[in-house]
Amino acid sequence: MKSQIEILLVAAIVSITTATSCSGNKNAGASDCRSQNAESAIDLRGKWSLRDIVFRDSAYVRIAEESSGRQQYITFDGSTYFIQTNCNSISGTYNVKGDSITFSDGAMTEKACDNMATEEALRIILPDIVKAIVNNDSVLRLECREPSEYALLYKVAD
Repeated sequence: MKSQIEILLVAAIVSITTATSCSGNKNAGASDCRSQNAESAIDLRGKWSLRDIVFRDSAYVRIAEESSGRQQYITFDGSTYFIQTNCNSISGTYNVKGDSITFSDGAMTEKACDNMATEEALRIILPDIVKAIVNNDSVLRLECREPSEYALLYKVAD
């Protein structure tokens, strides 16, 4: 009988510890853990202008040099993304957990254009992006597994 009480007491302590572990608040429940985790995800919603795609210090695409006058951007809406380059568009879904981000294989238009440097760079870099860092709600850095490879974007004013 005494061992059954000890087992129940240990189980109760483990349950209480698990329920309050994410917030540190002994009165918190599982819903508080879910809301805290949801709040920690970064907010990418809106339109972000593509500025640079960097593979290494010597291999990069400077968007302004590739297409003068035509804005190239990524729009994040809910769990979908839409990319407009100087020639083609790409769309698909993305998932954010904390600062981790993954992009699904998206659909891409395939128009032939004189300069497709941005599209080629995006085809290479999108599957390798694993982290999103937002600075001052206006600069977005999408980092690959190798941090020296990234895409840099600026928030477009509404």
